[in-house]
Amino acid sequence: MTTMADERRRLLEWLDAERDEIIDLLRALLRERGPNPPGDTRSTADVVRAYLNGRGLDHRIISPHPEMPNIVASFEGGNPGRHLVLNGHLDVFPVAPDLAGWTKDPWGAEIADGKIYGRGACDMKPGTTASIVTYAMLHRLRESLGGRLTLTCVSDEETFGPWGARYLMEHHPEVHGDCLLNGEPGGPESIRFGERGPLWIAFTLRAKGAHGAYVHATDSATKLAMRLATELESLTEIEAPMSHNLQRAVEQSRPVMDRMMGEGAGALVNRVTLNIGTIQGGEKVNMIPSHCTFQADFRLPVGMSKDDLLSKIAEIAARYPQASWEVVGGDEPSWCDPDHEMVAIIQKNVEEAGRPRPQPIVSLGGTDARLWRHRGVPAYVYGPYPHGMGSHDEHVDIEEFLHVVRTHVLSAFDYLSRSAPR
Repeated sequence: MTTMADERRRLLEWLDAERDEIIDLLRALLRERGPNPPGDTRSTADVVRAYLNGRGLDHRIISPHPEMPNIVASFEGGNPGRHLVLNGHLDVFPVAPDLAGWTKDPWGAEIADGKIYGRGACDMKPGTTASIVTYAMLHRLRESLGGRLTLTCVSDEETFGPWGARYLMEHHPEVHGDCLLNGEPGGPESIRFGERGPLWIAFTLRAKGAHGAYVHATDSATKLAMRLATELESLTEIEAPMSHNLQRAVEQSRPVMDRMMGEGAGALVNRVTLNIGTIQGGEKVNMIPSHCTFQADFRLPVGMSKDDLLSKIAEIAARYPQASWEVVGGDEPSWCDPDHEMVAIIQKNVEEAGRPRPQPIVSLGGTDARLWRHRGVPAYVYGPYPHGMGSHDEHVDIEEFLHVVRTHVLSAFDYLSRSAPR
C-alpha cells in the first residue's frame, strides 16, 4: 500500500527531475508583457494555457474584460475532504518608458549570478508558477487526495481586481474554498496571515489664481495642497487596537519584518501610514496656481475600518473650504487566524528544507488573498523576497524560487492528504 511518505517522496523526485522545466515556465511567463495599466494579459494567459494543455489538464477561461482573462481549473480528490484554492496573478507593474535604472531587459528573463531578472520576477510570476506547478503535480496523485484543489490565475490584481479575483469572488462562488494558498512576494521567513487596508483618496484644491507677483491677491492652490497634505500626516500617529492573538503575532513578527523589509517596517504594522503618490498643479512658474490635485495612499492597520479613518480625513478637509475630495480605490484590512493549520504545515515544510521557521506576519502591502479573507476563508501567503518590486532590476534568486515551489507543492499535498482517510 502506498503511504503518504511514499507520495511525498514522489513529489520531491518530480520536483528535482523537472527543475529545468519549472524554471523555463517562469521565464516564459516573464517574457510576456502584461503591465497594468493597461492590463492586457492575454499573451501571459496563453503561456499558462499551453502548460496546462500540454499536460491534459482541463481548465476554463472566465473573461469579463476581453483583455483580462482569468484561468480556473479544478479537480476532485479520490475521497471527500476540504477545498484548497491556489491563487496567483498574471499582470505586473508598468516599466518606465526610458527603462530608468534597469541594467537587464525587463522582458528578457535573463539569468545572471543565479538570479532571474525581469518585470514580475518577484511580483508575482514566481508565486503564480508555484501555483501552476502545484496544481499539475497534485493532479497526478489526485486519487489518493481528499477534497478538491482549484487553481486560479487571475488578471487585474494591480488595480484592485474588478476584472480579476474580485470578479471571481463575486460571481463564481465555486472558487471560494476552505483555505487559500498564494505566492506573492514577502520573503521566505514570513507567512502572511493579514494585510493592511489600502485607501486611495484624490484631493482637489481650487483658488482664484493670479500673476506670480500678486501673492496678496489670491491663495495658491499648490500651497493649500501642501498644507492639507501636512495636516493629513497627523493621522499616521493613530494606532489600532488588536485582539490578543493578533497582538501577539504582530509583536513576534516585528524583528522578522525589519530584517526582510528594512529597519522600521515592523513598527508600521498597527499604525496608519500615508504616501502622497502624485501631485499636479500650476501652469507656469510665474503664475499663482488656481488648481492643484494630489492623491493620497493611506494604509489602514488591522483593527481599523475605512469608515474610522474617513471620518478623521473629513474633519481635516473641512478646514479647507477650497478643497474637495473623493475615494478612488481601496479595501478594508484583512486577517485570519495566525495559528491556523496551514501555518503549521508551511512552517514544517520550510524547516524540513533546512530554512528558518517562517513567522506569521501582517503585511504592509496588499494581495488578492484579502478577497478570500473578507469572505471568511483563511488565506495565507508564502513567497520570495521582493527584490526590485515596483522598481528596477526586479529579480528572484533561482534556488529561493524553487524552494517556494517546493513549499507550495508539499503544503498543498499535506493539507489535502489530511482530508483523505488512510
